Amino acid sequence: MRFSFSGPGRIVFGPGCASELAGIVAGYGNRVLLVTGAHPERLRRIRDGLAEAGVVVVPYAVLGEPTVAVAAEGASLAREAGCAAVVSVGGGSVMDAGKAVAALAANPGDPYDFLEVVGRGLPLRNAPLPHVAAPTTAGTGAEATANAVLLSPEHKVKVSLRSAGMFPDVALVDPELTHGMPPAVTAATGLDALTQLLEAFVSRQKNPMTDALCREGLMRAARSLERAYRDGYDAAAREDMALAAFLSGLALANAKLGAVHGLAAPLGGAFPAPHGFVCARLLPLVMEANARALLERDPGSPALGAFAEAGRILTAGADGKGRSGTGDEGADIAAGVAWVKGLCDRVGTPSLSRFGMTREDVSGIAAKGLRASSMRGNPVELSPEEVEGILLRAL
Repeated sequence: MRFSFSGPGRIVFGPGCASELAGIVAGYGNRVLLVTGAHPERLRRIRDGLAEAGVVVVPYAVLGEPTVAVAAEGASLAREAGCAAVVSVGGGSVMDAGKAVAALAANPGDPYDFLEVVGRGLPLRNAPLPHVAAPTTAGTGAEATANAVLLSPEHKVKVSLRSAGMFPDVALVDPELTHGMPPAVTAATGLDALTQLLEAFVSRQKNPMTDALCREGLMRAARSLERAYRDGYDAAAREDMALAAFLSGLALANAKLGAVHGLAAPLGGAFPAPHGFVCARLLPLVMEANARALLERDPGSPALGAFAEAGRILTAGADGKGRSGTGDEGADIAAGVAWVKGLCDRVGTPSLSRFGMTREDVSGIAAKGLRASSMRGNPVELSPEEVEGILLRAL
C-alpha cells in the first residue's frame, strides 16, 4: 500500500467561523482581491470586517461560470492593484475563479500555457498568491481542491488549471453562509457533492484515507441532502451538507473522479446546463454501466464491493444507523442506484434534452468525455458504445 494525501494548508470549519476571516486575511497583507459572485452586496458583513481589520478590498465579481478570460482579467487586476492575497467567498465558480486568479497573478503570460486538454499543460513557474476560500454553497468542495475548472468558450469545453500549489492556504467553511440557499441551488450543488463522494469511493486511485472521508460524507449527504432541499434553514442539515461537500473536495483531490465528471466537462462547455444537475442525471446511469462492465470484465474488482457498500450507506435510513442492505453485492448496488434515482426524481433533476442536447450531439460529447482527465479515475474502462449509451439514456 502506498499513497500520498494533500489538502488546504489550514481548515477552519463550524457555524459562525466566518467571523474569523478578517483576522486570517490580515495576516497576508493590507490589500486583497475579493472574488465574489454576481451579488457582492450580500457579503457586506465580510467586507466591513475586512475594513475594520485595516484590509483594503479590491472587488472582483464573477457573474457566471469562470472562463479563461475571466481568470486572466482577475489576475491582471490583482497584479495592477498590488494585492498580497486573494479571498474568494461564494459558490464553486467563485472559488475556482479565485484559485485561477491567485495562480495566474503570480504567473503572467498566456493562461493556455498551463491549461489541461486545450492548452500546453505546463507546470506553474511560481507559487500562487495566498488564497483564502470560503464557500457559500455546499457542493463542489472547491475550497479543498488544487485545480480550477474554467470554461474555454472557443473550445466548448471546461478544462482545469491544476497544480499542487493551488490548494487554498485556508479553507474556511461556515455552514451558516449556506442558510437560505434556494431549493434548486441546494439540489444542484448537493448532488454534485454526492457524485464526487461516490466517484471517489470507487475510483482506481482511491486509498484508505479517501475511503474514510467518502463514508462519512455519503452518510451525511444521505440523511441531509433532501432535508436541506425542503428547508433552507435546517441548521443541522446545512452543517451536514457543508461537511459532506468539503469531504468530497478532499476526496476527489486525492482519489480523482470518474465517468460522470468526464462527461460533465464537455457537456458543461457545450450547453447551458448546471453542473450539479448534469452530474445527477448521469450518476445512476454511470453507476449501472460501471457495475455491468465490472461484472462482465473484472468480477474480482474491489470497486464492486465499494459500489455495494455505498448502496448500503445510502439506503441506511435518515438516522444513518440502520442497514437495509442485503449483503448481496449485486442487490446492494441495485439498491444504491434506485436510491439515487429516487432522490434525483424528488428534487426535479431535468433530462439533458432540456438544455438543448440532441441525439446528434451524443457521439461528439462521448469522444470528448473519453479524453477527459476524470475518466482516468473511473473503475473500469468504458467503451465508446457504453458511453454513448449512457448519454442517450440521459436525454
